[in-house]
This record gives sequence, structure tokens and C-alpha cells, in this order.
Amino acid sequence: MAFHINRRPRRLRQSPAIRAIVEETTLSVNDFIYPMFVVGGQNVVSEVRSMPGIFRYSLDRLLDELAVVTDLGIKAIDLFPNYPEREKDKTASESYREGTFYLEALSKIKARYPQLCVMTDVAMDPYSSDGHDGLVETRPDGSMEIRNDETLEILGKMSVAQAQAGADFIGPSDMMDGRVGYLRQTLDAAGYPQVGIVSYTAKYASAFYGPFRDALGSAPKFGDKKTYQMNPANSREALIEASLDYAEGADMLMVKPALAYLDIIKLLNDNFDVPIAAYNVSGEYAMIKAAAQNGWLDGTRAMLEVLTSIKRAGATVILSYFAKEFAMLR
Repeated sequence: MAFHINRRPRRLRQSPAIRAIVEETTLSVNDFIYPMFVVGGQNVVSEVRSMPGIFRYSLDRLLDELAVVTDLGIKAIDLFPNYPEREKDKTASESYREGTFYLEALSKIKARYPQLCVMTDVAMDPYSSDGHDGLVETRPDGSMEIRNDETLEILGKMSVAQAQAGADFIGPSDMMDGRVGYLRQTLDAAGYPQVGIVSYTAKYASAFYGPFRDALGSAPKFGDKKTYQMNPANSREALIEASLDYAEGADMLMVKPALAYLDIIKLLNDNFDVPIAAYNVSGEYAMIKAAAQNGWLDGTRAMLEVLTSIKRAGATVILSYFAKEFAMLR
């Protein structure tokens, strides 16, 4: 029987060359911010058990590793500190104490690699004896409350200390109300209007953060983070958070996690004219690594597929533990 097919989409898939020239979404090493972990001490390189290929570095070894990272073309990192329990307290005072190893690390990184864009984490949990992102207060009935406005004062001190140490961007990950506007005003008043804010705008109360908390030892000592991190069931709420952060002066809006929230990335990209960042978090990294180690899937292909999906959804910037591995393929 004669049958005429007018449109044949397979014509655009029939060879690698054709597929390449019609490819709609392309990944570049310039798309990435590489999250890294710093610890105190010297000559420390400690692999995170739940994140194969990711390490905690003391500053001396971190500076050496950054030579490799920058040679691969990675232009931005996000640095997270791992503090021992003995240095934590209820007010996270170590976060802004002069001479603390995290601030020292920022200063020395910028001195050695002045062209590297350095983003920092602004939240209490790495320094808090309670393990929460905000200040914990005990109510008369014995229950616990995360105090929003009192937390902002601590985050402000933290942000100024990080700016003084050389941060290019601060990343408030705490999800306290009003913190972007408060930190913008605080940085400006302290003489740091050039320091940008990558706001964790839609940070969900996710099951995918476990390996990260393993890396930092920052799990909450009681309860959970659902009174400040967002409900995974909600999308319109992300628009509210984004509208507030945008109005308060955020330079980029972030969605975290990325893979289970591709619709939220697209939602923010469609509605706001600032760069959208997406955090391809530790659990998303770990599950691909675990499956690849067991021979259940091709790890490299899965990595590329996941990263491409995040960019296709509308992310301008991707924070990913895969950044170095991706760069090594190019």
C-alpha cells in the first residue's frame, strides 16, 4: 500500500554530526559551581564515605586541589566548612570569629587564585551545637523554636566576615524570612556592595541531603527543618519565595534540590529575569555513583543526562559535585 510520510523527525537523528548541529541544550564547564569541603588541620584528605570521589581537604591540600580544578577550566567554587563539635555553640559564634579556619581559607584561596569566583555558605548549621540553620530557643513548655529575626543578626555578622575574607558571592541557605534584604543592607552598610547574593530561594525539606550532612556532621540534633525549608508538595510557594528574594536584592535565585524539582527550575526561569541556579545535591550525586559502582547503569551517561536535564529546565548555573568529573571529559 502506498503511504507518504510528510514529516520525518528521524532525518535529524541519523548521524552524530546531524544530531550535534541540531542539539538544543549544550553543557559547558562555565555552567558549573563546584561545591568543596574544607576542614581544620594540615595534610588532610578525607573521602566522604557516602559521596565517592568527593573529599574534605585541609587548607594546604585544598590549595593544591584548586590548581587541578582551575586547570580544568572550573571558574567558581562553593566552599563549605566542617567544624568539630567542640567548636560549635548555640549562637554559631565560630562563623564570624577572626582567625577561624574557614575565613582563613577564603582569604588564602583568593590570594592564591584571585580570578576564581568564590561562593560561601551562610547558615548556622555548620557551627551550631543544635545543628539547625537558625537560632534555637527553648519555650517555657520545653519545646523548641527557631527564632527568625534573631537569626538574621547572626547571619549578618557571618556575611560581613565572609565578605572581608574575600567572598564574591554569599549563599544564604537558611530559609529565614527576610534574610536576603537584611543581608543586602548589612553588606552595603559595611562597605561591600560588590558582594553578590545567590539566594537559596526554593530550598525544599528533602531526603536528598543526607550525604552532605555526613560530609559536614551538621545534622540537626533534634526534630527536622520543616518549619523553615519548603514542603516538597508545593510549587506556588516557590513563586512567593522568589518574588520576595528578587525584591530584596538577590542576584541569583536557587532551587535545591535540582533533579526532583525540574518543574520549579522552569517555573522560576519563566517568571524572573535574573540567573536561576540549581543545586544538584549530594543525594542525587550519591545515588548515581552507587548505581554505577554496582554496575546497574553507565555512570558517565547518567551524569550527563541528569546535568543536561537541569540546564534544559532553565538553570543558568548548576552547583554540582559532578563539576570536576564533567570538566575532565572535555
